[in-house]
Amino acid sequence: MAASSLRAAAGALRRVCGPWSPRPGRHLLGCRPMAGDVRAAALVSAALEQDRKARGGWQGGARAWEDAEQQAKKRRAGPDAEPHRKLPKRKIVLLVAYSGKGYHGMQRNVGSSQFKTIEDDLVSALVQSGCIPENHGEDMRKMSFQRCARTDKGVSAAGQVVSLKVWLIDDILEKINSHLPPHIRILGLKRVTGGFNSKNKCDARTYFYMLPTFAFAHKDHDVQDESYRLSAETLQRVNGLLACYKGTHNFHNFTSQKGPQEASARRYILDMFCEEPFVREGMEFAVIKVKGQSFMTHQIRKMVGLLVAIVKGYAPESVLERSWGDAKVDVPKAPGLGLVLERVHFEKYNQRFGNDGLHEPLDWTREEAGVTAFKEQHIYPTIISTERHERSMAQWLSTLPVHDFNATAHMAVGAGTKVPSPPEDSD
Repeated sequence: MAASSLRAAAGALRRVCGPWSPRPGRHLLGCRPMAGDVRAAALVSAALEQDRKARGGWQGGARAWEDAEQQAKKRRAGPDAEPHRKLPKRKIVLLVAYSGKGYHGMQRNVGSSQFKTIEDDLVSALVQSGCIPENHGEDMRKMSFQRCARTDKGVSAAGQVVSLKVWLIDDILEKINSHLPPHIRILGLKRVTGGFNSKNKCDARTYFYMLPTFAFAHKDHDVQDESYRLSAETLQRVNGLLACYKGTHNFHNFTSQKGPQEASARRYILDMFCEEPFVREGMEFAVIKVKGQSFMTHQIRKMVGLLVAIVKGYAPESVLERSWGDAKVDVPKAPGLGLVLERVHFEKYNQRFGNDGLHEPLDWTREEAGVTAFKEQHIYPTIISTERHERSMAQWLSTLPVHDFNATAHMAVGAGTKVPSPPEDSD
């Protein structure tokens, strides 16, 4: 009750009723039963009514403020965001496909808006769709976010897999995709175990590198333009050289800031081969596929670069064996345009949990049609059109003569010397 109202009511009671004393015959308020009681009761009633109105006005103002705050949160979250219900979050994996042109890689650069990444758009769509709260978008650790591979600038993916905790809202894939650009799509979703980590549980990764076949034209006696067609003999030689990469080798020359004595420079390649060429828009292309446990920064692009240098006649075949030794070898790095993360593998996880009756195996067979359609609509056309207009491969080929593939420099790195290591699985 307002202070002025209380004082007025108390004064009226004293004037009419006199001092209070607990004698028989008094009313509950302590007043004598006389005609003045009516006037006192009226004053008390008026004071109580005034107090009620004051309280109601304050509460109404608080409610109005709370309603305005909720509306502001809804506007920030987006039109499809649902109220923050007390729903348990579930660990899931998302199958993500994207064209990497115009992006500075997959991984989000926290605190930097200068270089846009795939995860910037993905996290924004997760918040706007209402499957994660806004503060999870600001701090991705709160939703246990992890990706299988950190693709480099301009690199695309047809089968990237990320793990995270979300609210399983209705029509979740449709809602997320509605807030993504067409060149980024969520193609599948599966529930996984609570402690699942997409990077740590991944057994192997398969990439492909798409390039125009004139990259294999010999520098001395083949045409160096779009009219070139890959012969069966050259394709056979290409696959013979790619087979040399299989197995475990020291790839310290195929990345940066790694010494030959570092154990992490040794990588296991399960398979690597070149498929039959095909023609698109009058230009012949080929696809090189490589499957390995993990890859270092630029490793695949340098593996392709050295292969091209050998086939074109700039480097001897012996440089392959030399590149795995302790000596420092000049290994060229092919353009990032044609590199695509095709799929990731979870064989051990599937053996343990895939048939336990509680979890789904991480097998994307049902999503294959969507993956193929995305590659045909967004990845292949981007590679072809960019190569036609920007001629990234042709320009890179013109730099091969400046490399000295015969010179070697022994690394001044001892067994106990530590060299800062680049991030893994970021090709």
